[in-house]
Amino acid sequence: QVQLVESGGGLVQAGGSQRLSCAASGRSFSTYAMGWFRQAPGKEREFVAAISWSGGATYYADSVKGRFTISRDNAKNTVYLQMNSLKPEDTAVYYCAATPQPLATLQYEYDYWGQGTQVTVSS
Repeated sequence: QVQLVESGGGLVQAGGSQRLSCAASGRSFSTYAMGWFRQAPGKEREFVAAISWSGGATYYADSVKGRFTISRDNAKNTVYLQMNSLKPEDTAVYYCAATPQPLATLQYEYDYWGQGTQVTVSS
């Protein structure tokens, strides 16, 4: 079992940066690959980024490539999402999730989810 708690959301101006954190508790955090998803008002939840259990492999949605960076610190049981060059269309609730897959982009592949943190980008 894994419990996930996101933090770091808030209001930021377009072009600015923000870092989200996801703290994990429970057993065997380092054996799970991790991902970030987001959901804007009236929209379906969409994939943002994923990272393997070791941190050696990452994958990003086309919409955030070159702007967002996912990383993890297994010693601290924490995964991060560094967001740069933010745009108003990045406004959403951001969720972190854990999966036993090596690397995953689909929601059904993830077993554990955090409650989400709001990111609002103004222009």
